[in-house]
Amino acid sequence: MKQYVSYLGLLGILLLAVGGVIYAVQWEMTTPVAAVIWAGVLLSILFLYVNFSEIKSVFSGRSVKYGANAAIMAAVFIGILVMVALMSIKYKTRVDLTATRRYTLSAQTQKILKGLKKDIEVISFYRSDERTRQAMEDILQSYASFTPHFTYWFVDPDRKPGEAEKHGVTSYRTTLVKSGTRQETVSYESEEKLTNAVLKVTRDEIKTIYFLKGHGENGVLSDQKDGYKAVKDSIEKENLAVKELFLIEKDSVPSDSAVLVVSGPKKDLLPEELKKITDYIERGGSVLFMLDPYTVPELAKYLGAYGFQVGNDIIVDTLSKVFGANYLVPVVTAYEKEHPVTENFSLMTFFPLARSVTLERDPARGAYMLASSGNGSWAETDRKALEDGKAEFTDGRDRRGPVGIVAVGAFEARAGKETQAGGERKVYSKVAVIGDSDFVNNTNINLAGNRDFFLNTVSWLAEEADLISIRNKPAGLTPIILTTAQGRFVFWFGVVIPPSLIAIAGIGFFLKRRSGK
Repeated sequence: MKQYVSYLGLLGILLLAVGGVIYAVQWEMTTPVAAVIWAGVLLSILFLYVNFSEIKSVFSGRSVKYGANAAIMAAVFIGILVMVALMSIKYKTRVDLTATRRYTLSAQTQKILKGLKKDIEVISFYRSDERTRQAMEDILQSYASFTPHFTYWFVDPDRKPGEAEKHGVTSYRTTLVKSGTRQETVSYESEEKLTNAVLKVTRDEIKTIYFLKGHGENGVLSDQKDGYKAVKDSIEKENLAVKELFLIEKDSVPSDSAVLVVSGPKKDLLPEELKKITDYIERGGSVLFMLDPYTVPELAKYLGAYGFQVGNDIIVDTLSKVFGANYLVPVVTAYEKEHPVTENFSLMTFFPLARSVTLERDPARGAYMLASSGNGSWAETDRKALEDGKAEFTDGRDRRGPVGIVAVGAFEARAGKETQAGGERKVYSKVAVIGDSDFVNNTNINLAGNRDFFLNTVSWLAEEADLISIRNKPAGLTPIILTTAQGRFVFWFGVVIPPSLIAIAGIGFFLKRRSGK
């Protein structure tokens, strides 16, 4: 009889295990699952009752005492592991080993968070079993680790519908970013959108970048290959506004202009337009000139008054062949390390059909050459030889590389000083000159570091220092998305059950060896 009871006891343990696993995967106590677990409990109780005396004698033996000591040691070891795990929740370090650094916040986001002076409150509305909730929590946790001014929590709209109604939330996967009286809504899990929302709720004003038009400049609304639609979108993602400016119709450059961009004009500006730009610079304005080869000679002369020498040439770079480009696309790999725009910049940049730009380096007045071509380049002045494909360096006529492509200067404005809470400070004008405008058109903006270099330059001119950095790149990997039940299934059958079976097999083998002595 006891033999049959032993079989029933084993069956009871099996039913408990099966019922427990089904519940762990489904996370729902249905009637069939409850029946299986209850049957297992009853059969286990029956086995214990019938074999109570044998079980008691087993536990009173010397081997059990030794086993108890081992169990205590194991318990202590497990306790240490639990304490380490609990400590790791508060004190933790995560290392991102992915090739695209997909789990690491971009340098730009880190810089913005470290510079926060206002408190940010984030409320994410996700269902408790929403499969993308963990991705959002990982992002928010990373943000909070960089600043004490960033706090967040989650709300399940199904369990707390009143909270969702209070904040006007009508859809899942909605995140509210709040600071003071300002609020922005972020849909889905995106570092780019979340950082942009942080900028919007913490910025006191949205600065405007004006693009000059009327002289054949690159159109910021054009989605053609040579258009600047991608430039406009990129600037707006930095929480900066973009507008076009037909200067001939205005009395002056608008007072709300943070930066005036003159991008690739095909015809020279009129004298009255140059005077308006001069007045703008003298009152502390910032201007970015991007001049293509063999264009606007009068504008090139105009920049000479500020110390910039814009060459009537084209830069030839033999290094370009190494990167699969032709020799009229200079490649820049080395930058000025003492200027905010490029001090931490390490990406290559490509400048198709660029002319030389030089400026005498003078840190005292903020004059720097930010980017120059390599030693294997030169400034070719023979246009016919270029057109015939016979360009070669001629000593005494052409200039050997490195050849400057980007130069910047800061000049004390004639407007004098401005008054602040801490007293007066000098007003400075900023001018940047790039010998190419095509490097950030819709075709080339995504080449290596072209976009970041341009945006860093604009951010410096607009006095947005926390936007100067290398921005995050789209992840190149696609994660496997599991449902909640699938996730639990993988956890139990991949993490819990195999080690448990091995442990039970080991204990059984040990007991069998002991009983055989």
